[in-house]
Amino acid sequence: MKRVSQSEGEKCRKAMNLQQVISCLHALADPEKIAIKERKFGIKTQNALGIYHKDLKDLAKEIGCDNKLAIDLFDTGIYEARILCSKIYDPECIAEQQMDQWVKTFENWEICDSFCMGFFAKSKHGLSKAFEWSENEHEFIKRAGFVIMAAYGFADKAAVNEVFEQFFPIIEREVDDDRIYVKKAVNWALRNIGKRNVDLNKQAIVVAKRVLANNGKSAKWIASNAIAELEKPDINILDYPRRVYRSMSKKALQR
Repeated sequence: MKRVSQSEGEKCRKAMNLQQVISCLHALADPEKIAIKERKFGIKTQNALGIYHKDLKDLAKEIGCDNKLAIDLFDTGIYEARILCSKIYDPECIAEQQMDQWVKTFENWEICDSFCMGFFAKSKHGLSKAFEWSENEHEFIKRAGFVIMAAYGFADKAAVNEVFEQFFPIIEREVDDDRIYVKKAVNWALRNIGKRNVDLNKQAIVVAKRVLANNGKSAKWIASNAIAELEKPDINILDYPRRVYRSMSKKALQR
């Protein structure tokens, strides 16, 4: 397995323009990882170099936010360069048209989630795209919509419950989609909403139990898996928005 030398690591830390970053990516490349990622994680790619996600995150931290470089990286067509793009683009600057163009290129769950969790979900278009893409027939565009729903609780910690309650009918609408990367994202969205605060937890469990009555195999898996987690006695409830739910907890303790 290829290891990056200390001198190559120094080059990576100084990479600020396109050619330097591409050189750094090639220095990190390991073709064996392409096969490992496909075999272990179902990540099928084109034009990949073979770099683990955590190494791309480290490189992104060294580069910092750079929207122009991000676009240039995406346009290379290199798989890992595109993932890196999602980590150095400022979410507040992304245009809706750009999101629509990029989502069409998603070829697996890794790149879909990389763009949607920390990037698209934080943009001003995140919610509208979650609703829109959840109706798309393409597996990874539809997944993108639900990944945004799953991630939105972290993207907007101050959002009121009504924002998340809008997701429930969409989740129920799509529980019969049995494609693995769609149904896992639908389940993920339901579980994350249910872990946001105690009120959404109760609502998510009601939704899950309603879905459980559905005869579809996919629906039953989504619901039963969500219920198993959301009804755990030691479930970690995040208490968002905390100005509401943490203050409620303090008042309860003072009584």
